[in-house]
Amino acid sequence: MLIVGIAGGTGSGKTTFARALQKTMGNDCVIVPQDSYYVANTELSFAERLKINYDHPDALEDDLLIRHLHLLRQGQSIEVPVYDFEMYARTSQTTTVEPRSIVIVEGILVLSNPLLREVFDLKVFVDTDPDVRILRRLIRDVRKRGRTLESVRSQYLETVKPMHEAFVEPSKRYADLIVPEGGYNQAALETVAAVLRQYLLDGENRLIATTRED
Repeated sequence: MLIVGIAGGTGSGKTTFARALQKTMGNDCVIVPQDSYYVANTELSFAERLKINYDHPDALEDDLLIRHLHLLRQGQSIEVPVYDFEMYARTSQTTTVEPRSIVIVEGILVLSNPLLREVFDLKVFVDTDPDVRILRRLIRDVRKRGRTLESVRSQYLETVKPMHEAFVEPSKRYADLIVPEGGYNQAALETVAAVLRQYLLDGENRLIATTRED
């Protein structure tokens, strides 16, 4: 199994890149979003949940994500949490994810945690102009997450931008590959896909060689 971490700022195109990569690789590949691992916070009121800084690493339950990735590597299925972005809380539902040859973990902070970085076999950072990123986030949050224009603006200035500068941007130094413009960079997509295909081929060859020796 190859576990790939794909990071990048909000609206960078990392999710688009991850999905394009998954489509290219087919059934051999599955995506585990870091966003699913926001701390549950079900014991807090809605007003209290609104005050949380969701762009800080402490807002994420990385310990659970790490345990789940180890289980996948051991050939076991996992139950990925389902997070409600309108209520700012984890639901009681989960999504079953089965082991695959390639597991992609995507999220803004996947490269900021050294313990999580240790799990990845390949680390990718999607690098996109800040103006493009904020426009993409604005459209996404209003259309898909039930946010108002004012709430998106306030959150960006108060937490998103400073947390990007403090945690996301510095994590770029840990990337094995830096991809400009995310899912719209076809050349980068083909390059990463070629690396993953070679991994799968090498794995099959090792399996054949071991079988013949037995």
